[in-house]
Amino acid sequence: QVQLVESGGGSVQAGGSLRLSCAASGSIFSINDMDWYRQAPGKQRELVAVITSGGGTNYVDSVKGRFTISRDNAKNTVYLQMNSLKPEDTAVYYCHAVLATLRFPSATFSYWGQGTQVTVSS
Repeated sequence: QVQLVESGGGSVQAGGSLRLSCAASGSIFSINDMDWYRQAPGKQRELVAVITSGGGTNYVDSVKGRFTISRDNAKNTVYLQMNSLKPEDTAVYYCHAVLATLRFPSATFSYWGQGTQVTVSS
């Protein structure tokens, strides 16, 4: 069984910073892309940032220059450093990973974390 566990959410004033972490654990053979999504009330879930196994990154335009995604492959952990936070960044943030398991090393599966709330007040 594979689990993604997020941490680091909370409440902050506009202009502040938060760092989200997501650790993958269990019967993992390899991890491909790791991503952060967010979902604000009444809105669809959107992709915020993605990092490939080789370290390539991409961001949604609204967070470019403010958010940084990184990963520690030895710890199967992905991070999201969020700076200059704005009220419109308020959402539940979800970690997502595409990975292969020890039982099925030639196949990839999609896993999600439980979500962590980020609230930015003006």
